[in-house]
Amino acid sequence: MKTLLFCAALLLAGTACADELADADALFAKKAYPEALQKYTKLASAGNVTAQQHLGEMYFYGEAGEVDVDKASGWFRKAAAKGNATAIASLEMIKQRDKRRAELDYWIAKYDGSDVRTEEYRCPAPRFPAISRQTEEIDRYSAKMKAWQECYNRYAAHLNAVTPLTKRIPEDVKKLMTKAEIEQATAHLNAVQENLSEDAKIGARMVVSDFTVWRDATDAYVSQHNEIVKGAPTPEREQELQARKNNYAPPGK
Repeated sequence: MKTLLFCAALLLAGTACADELADADALFAKKAYPEALQKYTKLASAGNVTAQQHLGEMYFYGEAGEVDVDKASGWFRKAAAKGNATAIASLEMIKQRDKRRAELDYWIAKYDGSDVRTEEYRCPAPRFPAISRQTEEIDRYSAKMKAWQECYNRYAAHLNAVTPLTKRIPEDVKKLMTKAEIEQATAHLNAVQENLSEDAKIGARMVVSDFTVWRDATDAYVSQHNEIVKGAPTPEREQELQARKNNYAPPGK
């Protein structure tokens, strides 16, 4: 009889434990993290493997208030010791994070976008003289401007294609990041993207401004030159004017 009662007590305890775990999971799903943390901690301290795993995840991802990798590792080790596959994988991930710390830091704060603006997309700004008077020179600088414009358009299209820059983070690196680190990386990469775009716009405005000054001065000279040429006397006109001079007699003579 005692044995039967003892077994019944174990069954009831197991049911109660399952109910508490379900309650903790429900609170976590609703993002009621402080309440979920309290319940997971109670269950984990009592030896519940699943609660230990979840508690480790909450400390690792900062849902327990702040990121605490040491506490996360401690709970993962407890769950891993009892064969919890997720906890075992989590410990391996933490190990990989230590090995690849430099890569994580690179994408979180040190990436500068240099791999976006490669040599193919470096568009040297053409330098224009104050004015051009020869057709050959005009054609040469016009061709330089056209080449720059084509290069700039390619770069602008490329910059749009790689947006957002978070796409450039390798998946195996992204999987090692915490939520907070992903947010930091996203903010940093967005700032880099904005700087690349703004630098391109400023450079383009300067080139267009220089080109416009050169073009307007050159166009004015060409127009003036054409007017002079248009009004210049032809040989036939010069002969006619000379004939008139020869036949001209001043008044009174």
